Amino acid sequence: MELKRNQITVGELLDHPGSRKVLQRRFPMLFKHPILGAARSITLEQILAVAQAYVPQKKIEETLNDLRQA
Repeated sequence: MELKRNQITVGELLDHPGSRKVLQRRFPMLFKHPILGAARSITLEQILAVAQAYVPQKKIEETLNDLRQA
């Protein structure tokens, strides 16, 4: 999947079956979070800026590689 230099939105990732599976596998708790629907317009770049404080860099890089292959 083309991540558009990390400018792809969360909504686009969720609408694509392959990337949705990647996110469900790596971050299952994300799909139970009540803010998920409101986050659809946020870009991957914005998510990464926040996630780096909570998620190990290796997991982020592995997830990005999986998303690119989805």
